[in-house]
Amino acid sequence: MLQKLSIRNYALIDSVDLELDKGLNIITGETGAGKSIMLGALSLILGQRAETKYFFNQDKKCIIEGWFLLADTQLQSLFEENDVDFYKENTLRREISTDGKSRAFINDTPVTLTVMKQIGERLIDIHSQHATQEVSDPSFQLLVVDTLAGHQPLLTEYRSKFKLYKQQQQHLAELQTKANEARNKQDYEQFLFNELESASLQSDEQEKMETELQMLNNTESIKRSLLTGYNLLSEEENAVLPILKEVVGQLQSIEKFNPAYEALNERLRSVLIEVKDIAAETAGLEEHIVFNPSRIDEINARLDLIYGLQQKHRVNNIEELLSIQNQLSDNLANLLSGDEEIEKLVKALELLQADLEIMAGKLSTNRSKAIVNTETSVGKILHQVGMPNAKIKIDQSQATALNKDGKDLISLLFSANSGQPPAPVGKVASGGELSRLMLAIKSIMAKHTSLPTLIFDEIDTGISGETALRVGDVIGELEKNMQVICITHLPQIAAKGDAHYFVYKNEQSERTTTGIRKLSNGDRVSAIAEMLSGKTPGASAMENAKDLLGYKN
Repeated sequence: MLQKLSIRNYALIDSVDLELDKGLNIITGETGAGKSIMLGALSLILGQRAETKYFFNQDKKCIIEGWFLLADTQLQSLFEENDVDFYKENTLRREISTDGKSRAFINDTPVTLTVMKQIGERLIDIHSQHATQEVSDPSFQLLVVDTLAGHQPLLTEYRSKFKLYKQQQQHLAELQTKANEARNKQDYEQFLFNELESASLQSDEQEKMETELQMLNNTESIKRSLLTGYNLLSEEENAVLPILKEVVGQLQSIEKFNPAYEALNERLRSVLIEVKDIAAETAGLEEHIVFNPSRIDEINARLDLIYGLQQKHRVNNIEELLSIQNQLSDNLANLLSGDEEIEKLVKALELLQADLEIMAGKLSTNRSKAIVNTETSVGKILHQVGMPNAKIKIDQSQATALNKDGKDLISLLFSANSGQPPAPVGKVASGGELSRLMLAIKSIMAKHTSLPTLIFDEIDTGISGETALRVGDVIGELEKNMQVICITHLPQIAAKGDAHYFVYKNEQSERTTTGIRKLSNGDRVSAIAEMLSGKTPGASAMENAKDLLGYKN
């Protein structure tokens, strides 16, 4: 329940602190005094958007704070899901600065407006005179039936599965799109892969063949240079080897005279051996060089193939071609695995849809049973509030496809008079009839929900007299299940309250402010008497007020 509401700097309110009763709280006041302004302030801590133009003082920030006593721990999980501490007494606070920036807090923990709205909707239901149009909304009509069906766990499980179902449908659509795109490229990619695979590319072959081709194209000059080198080392008249041998012989004849000569000649013998090896190797290399035109053609053909593939794929080496070949292979393999994944997902969706169909069937059965009870219960309350011949009829039909609520389509039809066939409620109900119909619906919903607080903002529009008394009785019954706050202009309803608050205007220094005070028993008599006969009630009005209050004064 809402224990206390604090409002600072909002609309006509400079500063208001309102402590509320756990039962039926009545709020009355003059037209334009600011009764509904308080609901506007309250809506801010329930997650609604705010504008600085509604500030009482544009130089100060607006602060709205509400203290809630929550004996029902069912809301604890909702708090914990949003990383907010849960207490028996919980505080919701909203601050709007002069530059329009808004901050929201629950138990002094900063939260987003989405979280504040999500939690606020589980704390308070505000029903304004304009909200009577809500009864024409198919989603609200379905909510009524679901509330009385009492199958929230089943509905929650269904919605969770349906969300997964839609997500997997979206995933399937994405996979199918990718698969179609891949198939469109499959033939071309298969051709490219086959072309690269048949080339049997080796990572280092290009460099080797380019080197070999360079040698084959220069066979004559290479052979000539090697032969000339061999001759200069060994065969010419002044060749290196004979001269070296002559030098070795000369030094050998004097080795015995000096160790240095012996060492020098030893080094010269090593040079002679090395030069002999070089000459022999040069001759061997020259003999093995053979001009081979067919090999040149073979290499040119292979290199032309490689160069052509590199140009086609816009790369510079075989390693990049092999990388492309591997990628093409992966693409073709992924196409096959993608088809397998699509097939598995289709089967999973079929099973999930079958489960959803079963659950939707159970929801539909529960709703069918609840519809009978709803029609009867609402009819009884309509009779109680002065509409003895009014009745509702709830049509239930089936959609062709599953949706987030199952497959049921709910339509609420209304008839206010005997002999009048039921028709869509928004087309046949007057303002007063809509108010009483919504009151009847809210009354039966209150018995099936754990909502702590229900607020009625002039739900008594279009009614008076005896009907107003009966409406007051119905509203009074609601406090057995929850806290009720009712803004009213009817004395018959105001007299039913456990606590009565009066909203008034102050006009000082050419500025109007709104205030609120709790009425004592004596003040309540005067206030209700004024509601009956005007500003200066007579003795009969005072007695009538006492009678409405049951002499509570």
